[in-house]
Order: sequence, then C-alpha cells, then structure tokens
Amino acid sequence: MSNQDNPEALVAEAEAAGEALAQVRAEIGKAVFGQERVIEMTLAAVLAGGHVLLVGAPGLAKTRLVEALARVLGLDWARVQFTPDLMPADILGSEVLDQDDAGRRHFRFVKGPIFTQLLMADEINRASPRTQSALLQAMQEHHVTVAGAAYDVPRPFHVLATQNPIEHEGAYPLPEAQLDRFLLQVDVPYPDAEIERKILIETTGLDDVQPQPILNPDKLMRLQRLVRTMPVGEKVLASILELVRSARPGASPDQRVNQHVAWGPGPRAGQALMLAVRARALLRGRLAPAVDDVAALARPALVHRMQLSFGARAEGLDIDSLVDDLAERAA
Repeated sequence: MSNQDNPEALVAEAEAAGEALAQVRAEIGKAVFGQERVIEMTLAAVLAGGHVLLVGAPGLAKTRLVEALARVLGLDWARVQFTPDLMPADILGSEVLDQDDAGRRHFRFVKGPIFTQLLMADEINRASPRTQSALLQAMQEHHVTVAGAAYDVPRPFHVLATQNPIEHEGAYPLPEAQLDRFLLQVDVPYPDAEIERKILIETTGLDDVQPQPILNPDKLMRLQRLVRTMPVGEKVLASILELVRSARPGASPDQRVNQHVAWGPGPRAGQALMLAVRARALLRGRLAPAVDDVAALARPALVHRMQLSFGARAEGLDIDSLVDDLAERAA
C-alpha cells in the first residue's frame, strides 16, 4: 500500500519531512543571510524536481547559496563559469582518441562537469546561445548525446543557473525554450541595511561558518516523491488554471495581456505551479497547498514564460505587477 492510499502514513511522512526541511533552511541560513524568500523558492523548486534560474546583480551571494545548498542536501556539485568562448564540449565532455599497448586506437568519452547532481551554471547569459542550449537535453531528458551515444546524468539532477540582469554589457538573452525548462525564476534582491550590516561583520573575520549536511541524495528523492503524492484541492487547482490561462494573449480577461503580451505561458507553467505549491506547503509545515501558495509562486513560475511586446516595454508596462494583478484575480 502506498502512502497515497494511507493518509495516516502520508501525514507522518510529511511531518517528519517538515522537521528535516526546517533544519535544511536553518543550515543554509548560516551561510546566506537575509534571503529567506530566495532560499525558500530555490528549495521549493529542488523539492519539485526542477531547475532554478537565479537573477540578480553580481555579488549577491548566488554562488554561496548554491554551494550551501549542495552541502546541506548532500549532493555532488560542479560549477561552470559561462563565458563567450565556452563551447558545448566544455560542459558535456568530449571523445578523445586512446591507444592501447597493442597499438589499437579507440575513442573514449571523457565526461564533462554536467555529470554531477547539482550543476551551477554561473552567469549563463554570458555564453553564446549554442553553448546555452547544450544544457537543454540534460535538463529535460536527464541524458546527453555526444557523437550519437546517449549518456545518463546522475539522479537527482538539478541545474541552478545564475543570470545577470540583461541590461548588463555582454549578455545574451536566453531563448524561450530554455527559459521554459527552468521550473522557477527567482529574483535575488539587494539586502536591507540591517542584513548588510550583518554580512559585513560575519563575512570579514577569520571564522567562516560552514553549513552541515542534513540530507543525502536518497532522502532528497524520497522528499521529491512525497511532494508528488501531496493532495491539491479543487480551489487551488482552479486558481492555477485561471492564473496560467489568463496570462495568455487572445483570450485573457485582462485586456493588458491581450494587447501587450507577445507570448504567454504554456502548460509547463501550470505543471510548475502544481509541483511548487506542494513543495512550498511542505516547507511551511503544511500537508496541502493553499491559494496563498499560488499567489506567492505566480511571479517565479510565470515571468520568464511571458514576453511583453516592444511597445508595452516602451510604455513602461511592468511584467511583475501584471503577474501580481493576474494572481490577485485568480485567488
């Protein structure tokens, strides 16, 4: 009998998971100060089995967050610094020609940094579109194809990419197909004055507090399975459907969407919300998601899956406030 058929077992497992995840958040908080929302959204995406796009200016502890996350979740991790001259083979790996003692030659595949459990793609929008797209297959299908042969990436597998605001010089916008592969886009803001004061004191001394491992890959995958078994009420489901469909131009009840949105979110946005609201509920110690979870995750799930027309951007229409209005209407 599965936990889905046994409500008492599901409740017990969810309560134990909530306690473990509270420890996870506390440990990550030792390394990353004042970014509770960013930590929660990133964890929600990982628990939902997805990938995260972290958007913010340089120096906002995005790399530190990924390192702390890998350590606390007990995952192997690798970091790739994306640059304009980075090639797909630098990420995926390549075949090299070997020669044995008898003089026979054969090709051997040397795995690249993508063969890890948590891959940090640092400043992903600094690389060319060709190199950015090298991640696409692994993110969606959990394997890569090199010289006609398929190689599986480890399980679990998550990409946490960082991106500078697109206005920064030397950045390439990510193509729509790749943006859609990220379960959530999480904006990393500047810290407030009190948090910045704490950062200055805590990070410039001799002591560097290291977060301790709480989970391991097997425990994380059990939590990911638990997220998928959590019930979603009809009201939450209706809210997700209304939100996603109202963000598409052509049939939206909001005329700003019909007039100013060039393209809107597809069904993958609804799937992302269905998983992420459960994960957020679990992180907050609840056994089922609420409509509030949909509102909280509207921006992270939708803003990278929508595009304003050029005219709308010229008029100063803001995608964030538009999504907020749609979420409020769908509540």
